[in-house]
Amino acid sequence: MFIILKKIEKVIIQLLMIMMIIVLCLATIDVGWIIIKDLMIHPYIIFSINQLFDIFGLFMLVLIGIELLETIMKTYTTQNQPLYDTVISVAIIGIASIVLALTAGYFFMKKSHSYDKTE
Repeated sequence: MFIILKKIEKVIIQLLMIMMIIVLCLATIDVGWIIIKDLMIHPYIIFSINQLFDIFGLFMLVLIGIELLETIMKTYTTQNQPLYDTVISVAIIGIASIVLALTAGYFFMKKSHSYDKTE
């Protein structure tokens, strides 16, 4: 029974990796399409802050997806690394991303409040 479960787990993981690759390819195409579309609208390569945030957000999303895919591949292709180590590493990366996003949001919020007071 354990052997059958391991085979099913392996098939599911391979399917998830294939789906992750498809999603990453589509997200990369989406990033490229947004950049091209924005360049067509603004031919002098002057993007607004919102456009830059959208583009950088999508870049980060693709990079996090690639890191997740690489982590999954390393974990399940090499059995030398314990699974909990990988899960904790991914969680730390996610928490760091959240802290960075919150810090940037707080910075821009404070900056906008100081800009409002100077007017």
